Amino acid sequence: MGNAYIFDSHAHYDDKRFDDNRDETLAKMPENNVCGIINCGTDISTSEFSIGLAQKYPFVFAAIGYHPESVDDNTVFEKEKLIELADNKKVVAIGEIGLDYYWDTTFKANQIDFFKKQLELARELNLPVIIHDRDAHGDTLEIVKQYKPKGVLHCFSGSIEMAREIIKMGMYIGVGGVVTFKNSKKLTEIVKEIPLERILLETDAPYLSPEPYRGKTNNSAYIKFVAEKIAEIKNLTTDEVLSVTTKNVKTLFNI
Repeated sequence: MGNAYIFDSHAHYDDKRFDDNRDETLAKMPENNVCGIINCGTDISTSEFSIGLAQKYPFVFAAIGYHPESVDDNTVFEKEKLIELADNKKVVAIGEIGLDYYWDTTFKANQIDFFKKQLELARELNLPVIIHDRDAHGDTLEIVKQYKPKGVLHCFSGSIEMAREIIKMGMYIGVGGVVTFKNSKKLTEIVKEIPLERILLETDAPYLSPEPYRGKTNNSAYIKFVAEKIAEIKNLTTDEVLSVTTKNVKTLFNI
């Protein structure tokens, strides 16, 4: 890797796995060529935590919102609170929002309701969205087609057809450590086909560490392994991949 910079479009440094070394980990990022990180909220408290991190570190930015797994029958949609938080200059997106039918479909209707409300809010505030879609490809695509937001489908796990639909709408595909896994044939095909100008690199830290760190705590510096794999798939240099994807993040999130 040369002098190209890494921009991690999706991380969770609020996660308890970083409680022992959060500041130490983040302080080292510039020396690892990391020029930016977007820390994503999953509810009001983690959204506030993300803003706190963004205010502490110049290279950290915040996304705010309700993750689908944070939504159940008792969750109140605090729209005014989100509007108030979005007023902070370091808030660049509404996220992580979306649908997750993997663990539990009990609150499917609530998830859809919150997803739509947050897409409407993003439109009102003229902010892009960071979308979570796990085992909910049909509903996610249908709702995204309805609202046509600016944004990214994070940790993309849909089909090649879905990827085509997403980029046709001018949206981006988030690619992280999974692309380095031996069993990621489908994602490899998608990365091969879609233009680099539509890809954002991400960690989902502390989750989904790339090879050779699979199973360990992920961090933004490990994006270089994702970039190397994409470079190999697309027959480019790692620097070209990092340069274009960093520009993509800055373009989408107006940084």
